[in-house]
Amino acid sequence: MAQKIIRGDHSRMAKKLKNTAGNGIGAAKGKLGIMIPGMGAVATTFVAGVEAVRKGHAKPIGSMTQMGTVRLGKRTEGRAPKVKEFVPLAGLNDLVFTGWDIFEDDMYTAASKAGVLDKELLDKVKPFLKSVKPRKAVFDRHYVKKLDGHHVKSGKSKMDLAEQVRADIRDFHKTSGADRLVMIWCGSTEIFMQQTAAHASLDSFEKALQKSSPEIAPSMIYAYAALMEGVPFANGAPNLTVDIPVMHELSRRNEAPICGKDFKTGQTLLKTVLAPTFKARMLGVSGWYSTNILGNRDGEVLDDPESFKTKEESKLSVLEHILQPELYPELYGNIFHKVRINYYPPRGDNKEGWDNIDIFGWLNYPMQIKVDFLCRDSILAAPIVLDLVLFLDLAHRSAELRDIGIQEWLSFYFKSPMTAPGLYPEHDLFIQSMKLKNTLRHLRGEEMITHLGLEYYD
Repeated sequence: MAQKIIRGDHSRMAKKLKNTAGNGIGAAKGKLGIMIPGMGAVATTFVAGVEAVRKGHAKPIGSMTQMGTVRLGKRTEGRAPKVKEFVPLAGLNDLVFTGWDIFEDDMYTAASKAGVLDKELLDKVKPFLKSVKPRKAVFDRHYVKKLDGHHVKSGKSKMDLAEQVRADIRDFHKTSGADRLVMIWCGSTEIFMQQTAAHASLDSFEKALQKSSPEIAPSMIYAYAALMEGVPFANGAPNLTVDIPVMHELSRRNEAPICGKDFKTGQTLLKTVLAPTFKARMLGVSGWYSTNILGNRDGEVLDDPESFKTKEESKLSVLEHILQPELYPELYGNIFHKVRINYYPPRGDNKEGWDNIDIFGWLNYPMQIKVDFLCRDSILAAPIVLDLVLFLDLAHRSAELRDIGIQEWLSFYFKSPMTAPGLYPEHDLFIQSMKLKNTLRHLRGEEMITHLGLEYYD
């Protein structure tokens, strides 16, 4: 029965992908529906920003899809079209939104409470934000202990809750007039979870849903619902969510691309720039101490040790994969790496990340680097959300990409990128950027850029 559901539920959406835009990519016709579990600071900053750009009140700074370019051919050719002109992406005017949240606030009220954007800007887009109201959320305090809300779904089982989310997806698809859909998790960090037998196959996962097993977190319910409906899913938190075999299976069977996990915004962004520099120059690292203070809802959630464990695992994995201590034991085989996150309400969404890095160079002489990044978490995350939904939609319309499941080429946006089983993730920001742009070149039949450059000296 499950097999029948898998093959049938996304047939309407698949038919819409038949019109091609060249190179096996379906045209970006009609509206793209964006569905967001978690309508807090990141989600409201994203949606408010999109509307501000549409109304001419702001520029889409930080968004590769809107402001980035792709070099094509040799440097002497001078070809560097904008990304949005090179591949057929949905236009900002074609985006429509819905979401789920444990609080009843519409997006204007939620954005005002989040305190990321100033009132003058919010008031310019107030009518639109007021129109985006949350649907009741799937929520369980066992998985996010620091939050509590009453705008939540109730059901006989977790399978019942999943069916309610699927009904929400179908309702939004119909009422919004959207031709295509994408779901992106902007909710909180759940408690640390590891893969179990319940996550191994569709059969075991659905049995666990029927039994309301504690091994099924709310984020997994959303992901299951989306993929069963043939809807691509991106995971913006370090939660296990789609990084389990059952979701890989569903993604491939229903041609619904997935990617994740954990938006790469502040401190880790800089880590993926600095660590490759040290390795490229063969400079040793003896210690890297990272601490953060932030006061938004994310900071409150991470004040719980179990949720922090999930985030810590995501942030700690970066250095090991970039520096490869097994290949360079003399340089990186004995690093002391520590990560701290501290909830500090006065700072609000304006996170501060401190890094103390102890390095050593020629003849083992020590040096230090200290970084103090006073960043705005949601301001950095919002353009990531925009790029991911547009690129996931592109992957869904690509005959080559939509049936491979994990979209590793989108690793550029994540702290803990998903890969095919058995592959280590690329964390180096520059390798990730090359992978992303070479994928776009490949999709359009353009030559890969290797930067070898010998042809200029023949």
